[in-house]
Amino acid sequence: MLELAILGLLHESPMHGYELRKRLLALLGAIRAAFSYGSLYPTLKRMRLRGLIVEEAPAGVTSEKTAATRTGAEKPLLSGRRARKVYRLTPEGKEHFAQLMADAGPESADEALFGVHFAFFSRTDPATRLRILEARRRRVEERRERIREALARTAERLDAYGLELQRHGLETAEREVRWLNELIATEEGRGPRRRNDFGDPVAGTGGPSALPEQGTPDPAASAGDPNKQDKGGMRDG
Repeated sequence: MLELAILGLLHESPMHGYELRKRLLALLGAIRAAFSYGSLYPTLKRMRLRGLIVEEAPAGVTSEKTAATRTGAEKPLLSGRRARKVYRLTPEGKEHFAQLMADAGPESADEALFGVHFAFFSRTDPATRLRILEARRRRVEERRERIREALARTAERLDAYGLELQRHGLETAEREVRWLNELIATEEGRGPRRRNDFGDPVAGTGGPSALPEQGTPDPAASAGDPNKQDKGGMRDG
């Protein structure tokens, strides 16, 4: 997951380690528990050895060293501040990123991996996007059914708080399924529009609604869904 996130971010532009750390934290968001700062630089080193990225000195530092060499000037005294190395994606890294996205399997439906894949959907082909969304929907639907079964079996034995917690989990899963259904319908609508024999668009095949190119929408953000009924306060168990 971390390697995929690094490749995707460096695909946008080269950046130094500190900036990369900040962007990773913003990207992973709620799943940042799966990301350790201590694992970032070892991962970058492994990726560099594999030729996926290169480590470069900032342009200003390179030009100063070159000018000093040409003029025979003495080396400047150390300022006590190390120049930040910039990481850049190589052609091999871009190819590997594309391959990772295209080869996304059932594991892409997991919470953390789905968020990372979704963040880079703008660089993913439509068939792969649809496959990942459908895999995620199946995963959430399975979780929803498990919660329903557990709620039916244990509702009478739960107190008010336990019951509300189970209902919250069920509603969260239902909201995410609705969200995924909308995304899947939009992706399916991105295909070529059907036309009649005269070349005119067939009615009812309007284009897809606009979607954000990047970022991982939080299913919990749909908590204000107008379809959700207000149950008021907790009920006594």
